[in-house]
Amino acid sequence: MFIGLDLGTSGVRALLVDDAGKAVHCAEAALTVAHPHPGWSEQDPADWVAAATATLRQLRNDKPDEMARLRGIGLSGHMHGATLLDERGEVLRPCLLWNDTRSHEQAQQFDALPGMREISGNIVFPGFTAPKVAWVAENEPDVFAQVAKVLLPKDYLSYWLTGRMVSDMSDSAGTSWLDVGARAWSLELLAATGMRADQMPDLVEGSDVVGPLRPDLATDLGLPEGVQVMAGGGDNAASACGVGALAEGDGFVSLGTSGVLLAARDGFAPRAESAVHTFCHAIPDTWYQMGVILAATDSLNWLSRVTGVGAAELTRELGDTITKPGTLRFLPYLSGERTPHNDSAVRGAFVGLDIAMDRTDMTRAVVEGVSFALRDSLEALRLTGANLSRVLAIGGGARSRHWVELLATVLNMPVDLPEQGDFGAALGAARLAICGVTGAAPSDVMTKPPIAETIAPRADLRAAYDDAYAAFAASYPTLKAMP
Repeated sequence: MFIGLDLGTSGVRALLVDDAGKAVHCAEAALTVAHPHPGWSEQDPADWVAAATATLRQLRNDKPDEMARLRGIGLSGHMHGATLLDERGEVLRPCLLWNDTRSHEQAQQFDALPGMREISGNIVFPGFTAPKVAWVAENEPDVFAQVAKVLLPKDYLSYWLTGRMVSDMSDSAGTSWLDVGARAWSLELLAATGMRADQMPDLVEGSDVVGPLRPDLATDLGLPEGVQVMAGGGDNAASACGVGALAEGDGFVSLGTSGVLLAARDGFAPRAESAVHTFCHAIPDTWYQMGVILAATDSLNWLSRVTGVGAAELTRELGDTITKPGTLRFLPYLSGERTPHNDSAVRGAFVGLDIAMDRTDMTRAVVEGVSFALRDSLEALRLTGANLSRVLAIGGGARSRHWVELLATVLNMPVDLPEQGDFGAALGAARLAICGVTGAAPSDVMTKPPIAETIAPRADLRAAYDDAYAAFAASYPTLKAMP
């Protein structure tokens, strides 16, 4: 038996699978996010440990016979978080999360450094780790003076489980400290941003063993001794492992809190100016690229809050099939935007509101706006040479057939819907554990899920949506120019 332990922004999920990768049971525990000031987003790492403990104990209580045969744990988690530890391994302050934008000035300064984009393969976004630590250095110097190690969120759980401070390539690629092509810490980038190599964790591939579970922790959790912990991967890399997106041409679209369009790549082919993320994959000698929008289902959840109607009900009101584009336009920049604009300050808007419009018109505009923003990501990915001809749809938004048909039409490619079951980051983490313990090849373990249905683009509406996308794309400069 193997576990994929996934640290999400809103909760921890532990998925128990057998040696064939088939899901046996899962347990979840919720997390909250603190927002002490506008643009700030923090979590206490102690809460991650408490949630992980709760999920592992639940699995032990619910499936004692299966958990007695546990051999490995793989990790996945939200990227970019700055978890600062002192020389004793104690947490110095709450972790600054991926969606914390307070370090926008530091990000701009780092992005202008010679070699930064070329070595890291990416723009330095405010959400990345390096500018967050620089913000701490400037605003909390007493804390920064004590920093002995910087860990990413899932790697703090790895430290708790094993006592070792280790990270994998995929997660570390989102720090602005990694030479993403060479898969190694860049001494040049560390020095340029005021950091030292000894403040970084050891680097391994995602399927490599970090170490065995601490004996005292194994006893406390009621788990077998000698369970091996794998380094795992950042959430999107682990999700790619979970859906079998390993080779050139493989990809998925994720309609979660944020939106992701991901393409696996056989080589390192950055184009930082497009605001496409170019990261190491969680398996050796492989990379991936993705366009990221910061508010996908978050945009729908916002509309749900202001209308008092659940998000699922809002999308049900649209029906299962699409019609021609609406005349109301929505720009989904509620938390700023990454691809392709790299703009943490821009905010969203409705354009073309009419007194005759109702809630359904607003919902249609929201899902269209998110879909058009993902088309922006597709166009940016194509500039890097990525060649996607079809994608798998995952995430909560993929439950809406209307939204999936809309995406297929806006992206002009077939969208596959997997059969019901466990997949994504937790399964990917469990698959990394299987590879690490058994030595199996990733291509043998990380297979694609069975497809329940393929949604084709609507040829009769493609031209109309191309025109609507062009109008959407032209709206950003106007919005940006507004005071």
